[in-house]
Order: sequence, then structure tokens, then C-alpha cells
Amino acid sequence: MSMSIPSACAPVATDMELRAHADHHDSLRLWLRLLSCTTRIEDTIRQRLREQFGLTLPRFDLMAQLEREPQGLTMSALSRRMLVTGGNVTAIVAQLESEQLVQRQTDAEDRRVFKVRLTPAGRRAFAVMAREHEAWIVDLLSPLSERQQDQLYRLLGTLKGGLATPHPQPQETP
Repeated sequence: MSMSIPSACAPVATDMELRAHADHHDSLRLWLRLLSCTTRIEDTIRQRLREQFGLTLPRFDLMAQLEREPQGLTMSALSRRMLVTGGNVTAIVAQLESEQLVQRQTDAEDRRVFKVRLTPAGRRAFAVMAREHEAWIVDLLSPLSERQQDQLYRLLGTLKGGLATPHPQPQETP
């Protein structure tokens, strides 16, 4: 399978795909293309969140986690879901709390644990940001037709399912 670079993911100076060479395995070239497209989309989302809402992507992600859990989440649950350290979550929560977008409350069952939830103002702000975020994603994926997006979604689902299955490492021979 020989891959060419379409204009939608044409290389730029920071493009991960520039690391690939024609003699690399197609799987490596595909991985670098996926990484390049993901990085470009994420960079665009980061920039738009910063410009339009004065918000970082980690802060948006934390609010998204809380939006799904109206009862709130513990700091450790937020840390696990966001795949970041407890210190990072504490700093993000403190920033959002100072803006009155989230509130920390002591857990009724364990007074040593804090639960974090969106405030009413945080819910309203997040709803606006989430609508914009969705519109940005729709726009960024618009080079693909609906049919192509569906096909890519299914193909990536197949890949994701295959990645859930452990793959044995090749054994070294003495």
C-alpha cells in the first residue's frame, strides 16, 4: 500500500509525518499521519479555546468531565479520567474555582475527600463552549464527506478493538 499526502494533511514544519521516509513501513507512515492530524486538530482547538474563551484545553477537559457528572467527582476520579497527576487537577480546580466555574465540597461520606462540581455559571459557560467546540470539530473534519467520516470512524473502531487485545512481544533469541 503506497500512501500519498493529501492537501488536508500536507506537511508543515512541525508535522510529525515529516519523520517518515518512503522506505519506512506503511504502518509507520500511517501512524505518523494519524499523529499529525490529531496534533493539528488539538493545536487548533487549544488556540480557539484560548482566543475565544481565555481557557486552556485541560480546563475545558476538566469541565467536560464534570458536565457529565452533575453530582460531582472526587479529585482522584478527575485525575484518573484526565490521566494527569493530582497536583495538576488541584491547580486546574483552583483556577476554575477562582472564576466561580466550579466548587469544591467536602464529601459527606469521607471528610478527607473533596468533590468538585460545576457551578450554575460553570454549566452555562461550558454549554456555550461545548457548542463552539463541536462546531470547530465539524469544520475541521469537513474535508471528509459524511461517507468518508463514517468509513474512517468504522476503520478506527476496528483498529481500536485490535489494540485492546494484548499483542505478544517478539522473543529474543540467545
